[in-house]
Amino acid sequence: MAVAITAAEAWDGVAITEADFQGLRAFKAALIDRRGFLKTWNDSGEGACAGFWLGIKCAHGQVISIHLPWRSLAGQLSPAIAQLPALRKLNLHDNALRGPIPSSLAFLPNLRALYLFNNRLSGSIPSSLSLCPLLKTLDLSHNALSGSFPTPPALLRLNLSRNLLSGPLPASLSAITNLTFLDLSYNAFQGPIPSSLAELPSLAFLDLSFNAFSGPVPPSLSAKFPGDFSFRGNPLLSLEKKPISRKKGMSVKDIVLVVVGAVLVVLMVVCCVLLGCLARKRREVKRGEKKAEEEEGEGGGKLVHFDGTGVFAADDLLCATAEIVGKSTYGTVYKATLEDGSLVAVKRLREKMAKGQREFEAEVATLGKVRHGNLLPLRAYYVGPKGEKLLVFDFMPAGSLAAFLHARGPDRRADWSTRKRIMVAAARGLAHLHDEEKMVHGNLTSTNILLDESSDAKLADFGLWRLMSTAANSNVVAAAAAMGYRAPELSKLKKASPKTDVYSLGVVMLELLTGKAPGEAMDGQDLPQWVASIVKEEWTSEVFDLELIREGDGSTPDELLNTLKLALHCVDPSPSARPEVSHVVRQLEEIAPPVSDGRSGSAPPASTSSPTDILDDPQSSKQSD
Repeated sequence: MAVAITAAEAWDGVAITEADFQGLRAFKAALIDRRGFLKTWNDSGEGACAGFWLGIKCAHGQVISIHLPWRSLAGQLSPAIAQLPALRKLNLHDNALRGPIPSSLAFLPNLRALYLFNNRLSGSIPSSLSLCPLLKTLDLSHNALSGSFPTPPALLRLNLSRNLLSGPLPASLSAITNLTFLDLSYNAFQGPIPSSLAELPSLAFLDLSFNAFSGPVPPSLSAKFPGDFSFRGNPLLSLEKKPISRKKGMSVKDIVLVVVGAVLVVLMVVCCVLLGCLARKRREVKRGEKKAEEEEGEGGGKLVHFDGTGVFAADDLLCATAEIVGKSTYGTVYKATLEDGSLVAVKRLREKMAKGQREFEAEVATLGKVRHGNLLPLRAYYVGPKGEKLLVFDFMPAGSLAAFLHARGPDRRADWSTRKRIMVAAARGLAHLHDEEKMVHGNLTSTNILLDESSDAKLADFGLWRLMSTAANSNVVAAAAAMGYRAPELSKLKKASPKTDVYSLGVVMLELLTGKAPGEAMDGQDLPQWVASIVKEEWTSEVFDLELIREGDGSTPDELLNTLKLALHCVDPSPSARPEVSHVVRQLEEIAPPVSDGRSGSAPPASTSSPTDILDDPQSSKQSD
């Protein structure tokens, strides 16, 4: 990802050239924009390269990317596209474009990726595409294209599935030595499958299913792609070449009749298959049909989405404008702006700190299934060809709880109502992890509690220890100790548990009550020790953040004191004395029912304990269930 501060700073300051402006005007004129997505494309060209024209990205005044998927665009793809010689990527998938693909695309010497899948394009694929020297990704699937197809030599990924293409496979296909992905399924290709396909050194995915190929599957190819997945739905195709033997006693007439009958049956089957494919094609050409659980990136990497069809492809993620918003022991976090303007948070894991790819993918698949209103969901992950690993999350615009408490501006208040809502949200998220997912968070700090515009909280980084090596997790434990969130027993055990999570939650609660960062030294003591010493001296009121006890904040002495007792219960030095997190949730809800909960009931009873009772009887905060 390219790192930049803002969209404005990403612009190089050069206005769009007159030639490119006229090219975009002609391109727009051929489209039907029923929903008005292109209303930002003004008649003067102003702002075209400064990020104000939807889907347009420039360099040195020339258009390098057009990114307009899912925009309900109809009309045709104008041949005037050739007036944009610097264009690298054209992404118009999942629209309603009709007509042919213009042959003028061949005049784009810098074209690297062409995404036109899920449209209504017809006619033949221009043979001139083979002249594009840098074209690496060509996805024209889910259209109504016919004829044969060209084979640009530089391709890495070719997807022509679910069209009306026919004829034999071109011999030049075997010359695309860097090809990693080939999908020609659901067409009408015929003839033998060339054995030279098995000689493509980088080919990792092959789907030739539901065509009219005939003859045996080359043994070298079936050995590389075992099973029936790559070749199913071809009635005239056999996985093993078997010689025809005459049955003793059969006459020549009998043999002729049997062969003719078999040919007729096969032809009927082929017709039925083709008609079925065409009918299925008509049903499937609609928005959202393409299943994109896994996508190959231009460099051979893999992008996996956990929530159905992804709204971005691998190259969209890798080319996103990004701003560093945080660093941790696990890696660096970026705010990434995709080309359609949407925001995601991307965590780039530190190199050589994560587990190997097979074990990593097994663990990340588990994390990708976790969903709860107070947990930040993992939306996707990417594994690059050189082992780089990216995790994609929702972007939380208000930042972390740590920034909210310790680095907020003077116009942003942290009143008691907001703080208690954050406590309850954090406890609920942790309770779901422990009770429903049977999972330990492992690194709960105020930097990993993220807020939205309404200060609603979600826990981030849960379970990331499962993706990392033992050495990396030791570093995480050491970092948690330096920040003041580590439970005492972790200095020896080195392994997180539900009880160490509860300890960290208690530190966060103390942080919210005191307004102090746990990592700050307070008379040589950590935050739990400092709070305990103040309470022991019967100066409990000195513990609380002044902002919580000023008039009009909404807090009551009982709420603050009972919450303090519960927090100290959570940070008890003895793990066995700490409560379960589900108990913490119940206690917090009884002490301070959150506004968003819709609960009703009387106020909690007034505390009858003196400040020193908090230390003398750590079980005093328990109530009968």
